[in-house]
Amino acid sequence: MPYHKISPSLQINYTVHQPSSSLAHPKPWIILINGLADPQTTWLTQVSAFTEAGYTVLTYDNRGIGLSSRPSSSDELWTADDMASDLRSLVLALKVPAPYHILGISMGGMIAQQYALTYGLSSPQEILSLNPTCTYAAPGPFCSRMFSLWGDMARRMSIADVMRDVLLYCFTPAWFADPAKQDELKATEAEMATVDKDMGLDAYLAQLNVITAFDTRHQIGRLAEAGIRVNIIAGEGDILIPNILSKELHSLIAGSRWRTVTGGHACNWEFPDEFNKVCLEEFKIAEEKLAS
Repeated sequence: MPYHKISPSLQINYTVHQPSSSLAHPKPWIILINGLADPQTTWLTQVSAFTEAGYTVLTYDNRGIGLSSRPSSSDELWTADDMASDLRSLVLALKVPAPYHILGISMGGMIAQQYALTYGLSSPQEILSLNPTCTYAAPGPFCSRMFSLWGDMARRMSIADVMRDVLLYCFTPAWFADPAKQDELKATEAEMATVDKDMGLDAYLAQLNVITAFDTRHQIGRLAEAGIRVNIIAGEGDILIPNILSKELHSLIAGSRWRTVTGGHACNWEFPDEFNKVCLEEFKIAEEKLAS
């Protein structure tokens, strides 16, 4: 597995997924950014759809998860700036050709915003489309209380107990009741049960700080001023990050597009075909506008 070494204590595991077939005119790269406690493998259904459509796809493990580095001390806390800096280092090291699409879900949507604000404003032509999904500009009182509870649960119980709770917020009731989804549900629960050993408390709390401290409300409008194309995507039944928060983000970016898909917070897992179709539509629109 390839690694990008940022410092002696920090390395990022990544994968470059090549398109299924070569094209006379190669399509832009797509960068996928994970949510809290999610490794890059959670993008499996998106990677297959996007590479089949002719795209090169970059996935990676954020610091603290998968095969990337863990915190160097128990009091280390991370921010979206830290995560965006990791991605920037990776993009430069891999010489990702510009322009490229960025798609980030949940915490990944926050990292995507910060990346665009920090590195895209000075060269807006580098980002072909920014696609923050099931995310917000700031957590507000509802999500802030929920995240505080998750931190307390992780410390007093286990991260696995937190993930059991999170799972209920990620999918719709219909998904849990669907007989065809029971094997997938059991596999997901089994994987989440190993999170304490795989991720560890320090890394979980360090990542949790990213979504707790995040707030771009007073800056995010600058993306529109720079001409960066932004598509806000949300699951219609998302109760973890309610649509009202995603709509607030949309309202703060003049000219941004609002798209919804069937499903909850994990709409990309629950209804991958519809989710992938919407993303591919937005990628194509951005590419056609660039070519015109």
